[in-house]
Amino acid sequence: MNVFDGDKICIQGAREHNLKNISVEIPRNKLVAVSGLSGSGKSSLAFDTLFAEGQRRYMESLSSYARQFLGRMDKPDVDLITGLSPAISIEQKTTHKNPRSTVGTVTEIYDYYRLLFSRIGKAHCPECGREIKEQSVDQIVDTILSWNEGTKLTLIAPVIRGKKGEHQKIIDDAKKSGFVRARIDGLMVELEDSIKLDKQKKHTIEIVVDRIVLKKDIRKRLADSVETALKSSAGIVIALRRVNKGDEAYEEVCKTLDLKGTQYDRNADYIEEEVFFSQKNACPDCGISVPELQPRLFSFNNPFGACPDCTGLGEKMEFDRDLIMPDSSLSFNENGIVPFNPDSAWNESMFGAVFKDMDFDMNAPLKEMNKKQSDILWNGTGERSLKWIYKKQSGEGTSTYNRPWVGIYSELRRRYAEAWGDSARENLEKYMSHKECKSCCGKRLRKEALGVTVGGVNIWDLTELSVSDTIEFFEKLKLTETEKKIASQVLKEITSRLSFLKNVGLDYLTLQRSAATLSGGEAQRIRLSTQIGSGLTGVMYILDEPSIGLHQRDNQRLIDSLLYLRDLGNTVIVVEHDEQTLLTADWLVDIGPGAGVHGGTVMASDTPENVMKNPKSITGKYLAGLIRMPVPKKRRTGNGNFISIQGVTEHNLKNITCDIPLGTFTCITGVSGSGKSTLLNDVFFPAASNKIMKSELPAGEFKKITGLENIDKIINIDQSPIGRTPRSNPVTYIGVFDKIRELYSCMPEAKAMGYKPGRFSFNVKGGRCENCQGAGTITIEMNFLPDVFIQCDVCHGKRFNRETLEVLYKGKSISDVLEMTVEDAADFFAGIPHIQKKLETLKNVGLGYITLGQNALTLSGGEAQRVKLAAELARPSTGKTLYILDEPTTGLHFVDVMNLMQIIHALVEKGNSVVMIEHNLDVICQADHIIDLGPEGGAGGGKIIATGTPEEVAKIKGSYTGKYVGEMLEREKQRDNLSSEK
Repeated sequence: MNVFDGDKICIQGAREHNLKNISVEIPRNKLVAVSGLSGSGKSSLAFDTLFAEGQRRYMESLSSYARQFLGRMDKPDVDLITGLSPAISIEQKTTHKNPRSTVGTVTEIYDYYRLLFSRIGKAHCPECGREIKEQSVDQIVDTILSWNEGTKLTLIAPVIRGKKGEHQKIIDDAKKSGFVRARIDGLMVELEDSIKLDKQKKHTIEIVVDRIVLKKDIRKRLADSVETALKSSAGIVIALRRVNKGDEAYEEVCKTLDLKGTQYDRNADYIEEEVFFSQKNACPDCGISVPELQPRLFSFNNPFGACPDCTGLGEKMEFDRDLIMPDSSLSFNENGIVPFNPDSAWNESMFGAVFKDMDFDMNAPLKEMNKKQSDILWNGTGERSLKWIYKKQSGEGTSTYNRPWVGIYSELRRRYAEAWGDSARENLEKYMSHKECKSCCGKRLRKEALGVTVGGVNIWDLTELSVSDTIEFFEKLKLTETEKKIASQVLKEITSRLSFLKNVGLDYLTLQRSAATLSGGEAQRIRLSTQIGSGLTGVMYILDEPSIGLHQRDNQRLIDSLLYLRDLGNTVIVVEHDEQTLLTADWLVDIGPGAGVHGGTVMASDTPENVMKNPKSITGKYLAGLIRMPVPKKRRTGNGNFISIQGVTEHNLKNITCDIPLGTFTCITGVSGSGKSTLLNDVFFPAASNKIMKSELPAGEFKKITGLENIDKIINIDQSPIGRTPRSNPVTYIGVFDKIRELYSCMPEAKAMGYKPGRFSFNVKGGRCENCQGAGTITIEMNFLPDVFIQCDVCHGKRFNRETLEVLYKGKSISDVLEMTVEDAADFFAGIPHIQKKLETLKNVGLGYITLGQNALTLSGGEAQRVKLAAELARPSTGKTLYILDEPTTGLHFVDVMNLMQIIHALVEKGNSVVMIEHNLDVICQADHIIDLGPEGGAGGGKIIATGTPEEVAKIKGSYTGKYVGEMLEREKQRDNLSSEK
């Protein structure tokens, strides 16, 4: 191997995790795909070796002062890597848990929005909506002189606007200053006339400063008059402009008056338009000032721009009536108002007075209250006082109170504000939920910022458009030549970044969507689009299955984005299973042959064309069509029963009714953002679970669900972690470790010493090594250097103390068992059915390569989901269970997918039902029934486009899924014909 070749990344002796001292060459500035079975070592090579070393070298180049503020990277177990570029990893993690992070802020598009609105935005009064402009005297004069010559206009100075009083002094002062006319409450009057105003009414007084006909050499007089008007009215002047019928400006002025809703006579010879000018950023009508337009005004993460009520979150924690009074069939004395315990003497006396005032029995169900009684209970008695006597529980006398009842809401708010300590606040927060901020209506910004528009749209309304709609908005945006010059560069950045989002299949997203609600695949593709927008070159990008969650329709656009990133002069390495991506790659590295200890070897490293000819590569055989998942010859029709959910309107779902046949394998398909997860995870599962399992999950909007009597259990197997601490592991989750500990406690040595099963747990004192507290390692902090993890010198990494390790089964200690892979452990416990059976289920879902004691936090989302599936499979089957899975093929090689499908089919054959969200065409073609949503994502989706068997859906025009399923079925048919001919 030529380790000094500048066109290649050369890896020698890589041994990280299960890699078997491998050496491989990867071409630079190419699209490189890394494939192999789950657990074969793909991520160990790409992320734990290449990325880790690239990051480590970059950090080593920084000063020790800078390194103390950055994350720490250990050196991977590899002899040598040459040709390495700076590394950027784009993984499937939703890292933005901050509620302030949105798609717009993560992609930085919102930053450009803020810049755009601060430069060319038009401010409007937040109260009346009038446009506000700050202009100098010269600018006002220039604007007026741009009107047609011969235009008659009246310059008016508003001195009083909507104030009560006679205002005689104002009128007298105007007379003394030489003014002869005024417009009072809309009527023109002579100041010499006797003017009497009703001091009890509000009045508006506007002094007529000058009447002018526009002509040459009028500038000086006009400027003087404008200046006089501005001085008289604190910086505001009104130009009452007369436009004759037939003038060029006539139609334009008519349109302006129509937009403002101003009444005028179309048949008159002329119309008059009032044009307001101001030297201040203030509304001439309302007097409200608008701050200078700066980017910070449009930031909901800055106090200058954020809504002061919700501090820019768009929502507030408010006391929730449904949580305070969850069961209205209970009375107060049955603790129907949960936060107020009726056994409390204070609550009893206070609510006793309230209920007496309402004339309502404290033993009556709360649902029997009328509207007036309910309003008093929740909102109080206003200024009307109630009297109650508090008998102290200590028996030390009584106290009499005579004061208004503030209502449950105000009482709880007071208690929350005065709560002392976290536990008191947390106790009250149980009765609170997140509700939309009433001040900003969930728009996060202060009203002054929301009054600024570009193209008639404010910044938040713009973020509520989907990416595709936003692109269309900017394409149609009309700007003046001056605005174009100012905004051209900003608009270029905005449209290019929006296009990148569209190209990675995220055109249905809105920029205001919270980053925490994104799936792992969506978050990864957002980061990919951001990197494309950054325009970096000479970088090594490493991506983890970017095609996850992407419909086949959008796959080519994603691949084009990867190729674009490559063509900028970068090395793009993707860990991938998608057939189209593998075939498009410039270079393919296949790791195998199996998983775990059976993997870690380079089976092939060549172009996809040559890998397909390599007999050692299973991936090559799959790409060449030599190994395929056979399409079922016959589809199940089910047991004749259905679960029907009707009138679903959550998010973008458009009042759909969905029928799920029981006793079948059903796939829910559709492009990204079409509403699949909303239908299955946000509506169907919680609605069904609440009815069958008596859970209390929040369910989305729907009208009715029927047919649930035909199942006795519903199980949602998602991709959330199986544990929150490093001590959690797969065998504890599926419940087999308890059985193993019981087995060891039954050994003769254990019985002789009186050891119980708890002795063999590394989480509790007794049997564990106390030096490392059962961790097996000791962490030494090195300050400026990475933390060093050294093996515990007492237990030597075995986690247990010497006495515990002396208890053996078949010559192996409990520590030895935890180091075994699932596959080895299944053979080891072959004679003990209740242990072996559960381990076999882990093996059957493709997890034979993980060790029994593996840290749960190191499992991927797909692995965690399969651990949960194994736990369910280990339970006795009733034959009437409905299983829900969300893209279980995530992270699976096609061989693993085949094994998974055998399990799914076995579940259905036992009479159970399986409903799965899936994009993998191999899996979709295995389904008995398809429900296809679409046609597009976001607002363009939410409809059921097609239902039926794969063959039936393939014939439905307008179904993107049907199109690709039809192509797949046709290919498989041709392969079958070729095989039969041979």
